[in-house]
Amino acid sequence: MRLNWRAVCLITVAITGLVPVGAAATASAGGGTAHKAKGCFTVTATIPVGHVPVAVAANPKTNTSYVANFGSSTVSVISGQTNTVTATVHVGPAGTEPIGVAVNPKTNTAYVTSVIRKVSVISGETNTVTATIPVGQLPQGVAVNPKTNTIYVTRLGSKTVSVISGRTNTVTATIPVGRFPDEIAVNPKTNTIYVINHVTLSVISGETNTVTATIHVGLFTGGVAVNPKTNTIYVTVRNTVLVISGETNTVTATIRVGQLPQGVAVDPKTNTIYVANYGVNTVSVISGRTNTVTATIPVGTGPVGVAVNPKTHIAYVTNSVSHTVSVLAPCPK
Repeated sequence: MRLNWRAVCLITVAITGLVPVGAAATASAGGGTAHKAKGCFTVTATIPVGHVPVAVAANPKTNTSYVANFGSSTVSVISGQTNTVTATVHVGPAGTEPIGVAVNPKTNTAYVTSVIRKVSVISGETNTVTATIPVGQLPQGVAVNPKTNTIYVTRLGSKTVSVISGRTNTVTATIPVGRFPDEIAVNPKTNTIYVINHVTLSVISGETNTVTATIHVGLFTGGVAVNPKTNTIYVTVRNTVLVISGETNTVTATIRVGQLPQGVAVDPKTNTIYVANYGVNTVSVISGRTNTVTATIPVGTGPVGVAVNPKTHIAYVTNSVSHTVSVLAPCPK
């Protein structure tokens, strides 16, 4: 099985308990050169969560975030109003290893992938698991199209994506993609799904459930995110972010960020991109208008996942070694 940087990070933290190489490095913009922040962002809170938090998703309607704690078999529910954990949802016994999370704001439902072949469905109203959906070997990333109430889950062990109906909680289709599919993102406006594979990005039509294009992105990919307003896709690869046009399926720019970038998230209203740099414990803030890094923010140790609430413009970063979530907000005007 291919191990990307995210998998290596998780194994290092969860099994050996060691701080990975580079975790104590100072903030930099990739090549070891200190980056002067041009924009103004600040960490407004650091929230303790479960053991080895890896993925995070935000529900803008309820101002709530959900954190998948890989080492605790739990999901932490965070209030955006108080920056506190208001509930801890168990998604299985020890060893369940939740690794991905996504939210449907329209139904107030969260979906959590676990390594042990299942997707847990969590009600945002009751903070309880209301259904468990079997999906097959090594489910990894998960994404939701709220317009169609459809959930997409990558299966690392079978080179496929499972398509789940949010209405029936059943798998309705299985889509073959590339080798070792990992992270996934959806553009609800175009009903298009983007899946990171071994060295490629699969482009899937949500209408036909077929791969319509394959884009070469290279080794050591981390995360993928979409800005539906600009129809632009962002993929973290090595120490860079690839900017991909959703119209032409081509790479239009390459932006250098910090070492070992993992999760990436987009605020479509401000056209701002956030990248979690695992190797140097920072978040790169990118302007989608200029494709430049406008700020580099120190966070906790081992940042892996990142999500943005587009209503509050606040970002949430999972620090897998610190077992915390950093809350990033634009400076008050």
